[in-house]
Amino acid sequence: MLNYIIRRLVIAFFMLIGIGIVSFVVIKLPPGDFASRYRQYLIDRGTPVEEADNAARIIREQYDLDKPLTTQFYIWIKGIVTEGKFGYSFAYRKDVGQLIADRLPKTLLLAVICHLISTVVGVGLGIFVAPRKYGFWDNFWSVLAFIFTSMPRFSIAVILLYVLVITLKQPSISSFFSPEFVMAPWSLARVVDMLKHIWPAILIAGLGGVARNLRVMRGNLLDVLNSQYVTTARAKGLKESEVIMKHAVPNALHTIVAYQGTVLPYMMQGELEAAIVLGLPTMGPLFYESLVNQDIYISGSLLLMYGALILIGNLLADLFLAVLDPRIRYS
Repeated sequence: MLNYIIRRLVIAFFMLIGIGIVSFVVIKLPPGDFASRYRQYLIDRGTPVEEADNAARIIREQYDLDKPLTTQFYIWIKGIVTEGKFGYSFAYRKDVGQLIADRLPKTLLLAVICHLISTVVGVGLGIFVAPRKYGFWDNFWSVLAFIFTSMPRFSIAVILLYVLVITLKQPSISSFFSPEFVMAPWSLARVVDMLKHIWPAILIAGLGGVARNLRVMRGNLLDVLNSQYVTTARAKGLKESEVIMKHAVPNALHTIVAYQGTVLPYMMQGELEAAIVLGLPTMGPLFYESLVNQDIYISGSLLLMYGALILIGNLLADLFLAVLDPRIRYS
C-alpha cells in the first residue's frame, strides 16, 4: 500500500505539471492580454493613444508579458516550486498567493459543508427510497432529483436572491457576516451569524449534489437488492433492515465512494455560481474576474489548485475503497 501511495504521488506531481502547461496555454489562447485590455480602458477614459500605448508597453515589460509563452510559464512554475509564489495579479496589484489565502478558507468552508450535506442527505434518501421502488416516496424524490439535477444552479441562485432581497428584505446577502460581526472575535454568536448568511450558497451548491447522490445510491442499491446473496440472506430469516444495512448498502457504496474523488471541485464549481450571483468574497468571483481580465497568474493558479484537489481526492477515494471492500488490493 505504501509503495502504491508513493507511486501515485509521483505520478500526481507530473500530472500537475501537465495540468499547469495546458491551463497556461488555454488561458493565453484568447487574443490580447491584460496590457491590451488596460490600454483600451485608458483610451475609453479619454487618454491619448500614444500615452495608452506607452502604458501598455511598460506593463508588458514589468510583468514579462513581452516574453515568449515558454519563458512566462517557466518563470511562473519556477516561482511556485522555489519560492512558493504564484505570481502577481495585474488587476488587484497583489501577490496571487495572498489573494488565494484570503479567499480559500471561505471557499473550502462552503464546499466542505455542501459536500457533507449532499453526501449524507443524498445517500440517506437513496437508501430510503430504493426499497420502496415505484412507490409514492420513490416517485416523489425521483422527480425532485431530476428537477434539481437539470436546473442550472445560477437559475436557483437568481430565484433565491430575488426571494431574499425583494420578498424577505434580508440584508448583508453579499457577505459572510453582519456589519457588527465582521471584526468581532470568534464566538457562538458569530458562528450563528455566519450560518445565517451562508445558508443560501450552501443550499444552491448542495442541491445538485443531493440529487446526484440520491439517484446513484438508489440505482446501485436496487441492483444489489436483486443479487443472489441478498436473496440468500432473506431466505435465512434476517430482518429486511438488517439485509439492507448490513449486506446491501456496503456493496452499493462503491460508486459513491469513487465519486468522492471529484466531488470537492464539483462543489467548488457550484460555489462559484452561487458566489457570483450572491456576490460572496470567495474564489468563485475571483476566478471569473481573472478570466475576464486575462489575469493569467490567478487563473492558472486556481486551475492548478483544482487539478490538485481532483488528484488528491481520487487517491483518497481509492484508499477508502480498499477499506470498504477487502477484496480490493493495491500492489
